[in-house]
Amino acid sequence: MRGPGTNPQARRLGCLSPHLSRPNVKLTATVKPEGLRKLFAEVRAKKISPDEAVARLRHLPFEDLGFAKIDHHRVLRTGTPEVVMASGKTPAQVAAIFSRLGKQKNNVLATRATPAHFQAVKKKTRKTEYHELARAIVLMNDTTQHGRGKIAVVSAGTSDIPVAEEAVVTAQVMGNQVEHFYDVGVAGIHRLFAHSRQLMEARVIIVCAGMEGALPSVVGGLVGVPVIAVPTSVGYGASFDGLAALLGMLNSCASNVSVVNIDNGFGAGYVASMINRL
Repeated sequence: MRGPGTNPQARRLGCLSPHLSRPNVKLTATVKPEGLRKLFAEVRAKKISPDEAVARLRHLPFEDLGFAKIDHHRVLRTGTPEVVMASGKTPAQVAAIFSRLGKQKNNVLATRATPAHFQAVKKKTRKTEYHELARAIVLMNDTTQHGRGKIAVVSAGTSDIPVAEEAVVTAQVMGNQVEHFYDVGVAGIHRLFAHSRQLMEARVIIVCAGMEGALPSVVGGLVGVPVIAVPTSVGYGASFDGLAALLGMLNSCASNVSVVNIDNGFGAGYVASMINRL
């Protein structure tokens, strides 16, 4: 890896060592665009020294914890901070990553988290909340609404709610107004029609369904906005743990339907949030 002396981008960022992690360096919210502007203004006004500014930027583009490289720079590149997938990580690992992300004063989300993950995180970051159905750990440092409209999240059945809740929490953490409509599947389609007006007012809609996965096509035929279909692993043997729903959604005759992976409520919530910012 080239050092900052040979890397123009590293020199511009003021990164003496892009992968260096120093526990005694106080992390700040400088990773946000407005934070960087404030930092540069403080240097210009001689309120802080250039060396102190370099220390604050030292964790760009990432902070190396040994077992994880935390991408603090992501919020600048994509507009949203890094999200932690807790599955496969130990509680201690999740807690350490979550804590470092939280010090940047952004919202922090950990998906597929267990109560054990949450207890470890809570010890380091007191203001966190655990959403049991969504299996998500959340720290809300910023309540700014970035979305231009409302995101609607629909579940075909009650059994699909955990996946729908993951989408709801993800979209909320990313600064969107979210409304949900649960248990409105095609077996009783009048339940869906009762919410037609609210669905038509949404700017993007997420639809979670298992079994044959028919609901996104129905919703897509009712509205003139993007519909993100989420196949769930709910169903009997021939549903093949969501594969039947996935194939059905991929073959939707509604032209405004796009599909994410099986049980991927997070992916749907993330994409919906990006669409809602356009």
